[in-house]
Amino acid sequence: MAKRKARGPLNPEEKRRLSKENLNKLFRIFSYVRTYKWFFVMGMLSLLFSSTILLAFPYLAGKLVDVADGKTWELPQIASLLSGVTGESSYQMSVTGIAILLFAILFVQGFFSFFRVYFFAQVNERAMADLRRDVYSKMISLPMTFFDKRRVGELISRITSDVSMLQDTFSVTLAELFRQVATLVIGTAIIFFMAPQLTLFMLLTFPVLVIAALVFGNFIRKLSRTAQDKLAEANIIVEETLQSVTVVKSFTNELFEIDRYKRSLDMLVRVALKSARYRGVFISFIIFVLLGGIVGLMWYGASLVQDGTMESGELLSFVLYTGFIGGSIAGLGDIYGQIQRAIGASERVIEIIGENAEPSHERSGKKIALGDIVFNKVTFAYPTRKELNVLHELDFSIRPGEKVALVGPSGAGKSTIIQLIMRFYQADSGLISVGDQRIEDFDLTTYRENVGIVPQEVILFGGTIRENIAYGNPDADQEAIDDAARKANAMEFIERFPEGMNTIVGERGVKLSGGQRQRIAIARAILKDPSLLILDEATSSLDAESESLVQEALEKLMKGRTSIIIAHRLSTIRKVDRIFVLKEGRIVESGDHQTLSARKDGLYRNLVELQLQMN
Repeated sequence: MAKRKARGPLNPEEKRRLSKENLNKLFRIFSYVRTYKWFFVMGMLSLLFSSTILLAFPYLAGKLVDVADGKTWELPQIASLLSGVTGESSYQMSVTGIAILLFAILFVQGFFSFFRVYFFAQVNERAMADLRRDVYSKMISLPMTFFDKRRVGELISRITSDVSMLQDTFSVTLAELFRQVATLVIGTAIIFFMAPQLTLFMLLTFPVLVIAALVFGNFIRKLSRTAQDKLAEANIIVEETLQSVTVVKSFTNELFEIDRYKRSLDMLVRVALKSARYRGVFISFIIFVLLGGIVGLMWYGASLVQDGTMESGELLSFVLYTGFIGGSIAGLGDIYGQIQRAIGASERVIEIIGENAEPSHERSGKKIALGDIVFNKVTFAYPTRKELNVLHELDFSIRPGEKVALVGPSGAGKSTIIQLIMRFYQADSGLISVGDQRIEDFDLTTYRENVGIVPQEVILFGGTIRENIAYGNPDADQEAIDDAARKANAMEFIERFPEGMNTIVGERGVKLSGGQRQRIAIARAILKDPSLLILDEATSSLDAESESLVQEALEKLMKGRTSIIIAHRLSTIRKVDRIFVLKEGRIVESGDHQTLSARKDGLYRNLVELQLQMN
């Protein structure tokens, strides 16, 4: 997926009308700014002073030209305060005095601009950090049904691109909007007071030229967006092939992928060149039309100067003010697009913040005996496939301390049972009880603290081995971590590493073998010391030696606790107390290994014989 840039062309799906409803969404995000309202107020005051003080610059520049022409300019009595700075003993200003005033304006404007940037940075960095924290906190506490409907890349985009776009809006766009509007309104009032005739001439011609430029610019942006789409398509080819480079090389498709990338680049070049031609015309149009408009103003103004209706310095001031106003009008078009994008971003962020999270509390560390696990006529379909029931009125029970295995063909519902026990989903009908109460009645955090899982695909974090084992109990001391590693048969490879427990495992544990990752996962589960243990295909992808070590560690882990095992390798479940054989969401057989193996035409016996034939 191509990453959206906050200042790129406005994509169609990002467009939001500036309606009252949509603006309210943006104001909801603005509530994060209100926490730091005094920084915001100081930033706005600095912005007001820096913008309005700068508007005196064209006026003084015009007076500088008039005084240089030999005309006189006298200030009100406040000029006496400046006499010590300018060296003037009267109210009549000289070229030097006006130049000093111009430098003073630039200095004061720069002073307030610094504080504007500083105060707005205080607001935005803190407010957007709060927003990111809340979005992440909400994401991490949402139920699995939420993640089933969304891709990880999309969610990362919400917390990065969308929040960055909002940060730009509150740090730059709103400040620019205020500054441009102030410049437009105050500047127009000044030039109307200064030269009414020339102002009317400008108001009749200049807006038409600016609107024409905006319309033409919108057309160019559409072409640029098409070019960006083509670039995104080319980048997707690069991303896919580099991520799956082993597949590409295995099928010797290097030349095929190179040709595919070349065709994509050729399309990109054609679109980009077309965009460049129109962009060249657009730039020429801007230079000719807008500067032509200024030439028209200067021609009309020069006529007024020639007639004695206007001073030459006033004409210079008028032209400078016109430049300020023209820049404001042009800037408002871009600001409008930025606000539209910000509304789209706020909508997506608010959607996540508004989701219903799982009930979550602080870790209690409370150990509870979970008791019997009972499924009573449980029916379930995944929320994304409601029309397809995975479990059909399922009935079974597991006694405390019992070791139970779930076997059956793929799609039989084994992993779904685990998902329901872990409370990742809730049954559509029927009752799941643990001990004397419904599973939903347990405090979710306390319940999951007493359930441990060793998955088929072990996901390790990119830190050290110690950090990954300690994830099972962040409060555990080093002695407990070392003890868990020994029980999991992990110490024998950990001690071979020069850094020992401080060895970095890499992203998702890529620097370790499959068996090493499994033993770290087992150590993590041992450290958690759960009442209920779930083993989901924990040895399915291991070689014989690794499987032997992992199986030995698992047997230590299962001692004295209720255990549920999913396994395709039936040799690993011979010693369990009971085996439930599932088919199409129903239990079709149950018993121990010896009993089920003796059943003629039984599904379990058939599975055993198939594995023996494969071996």
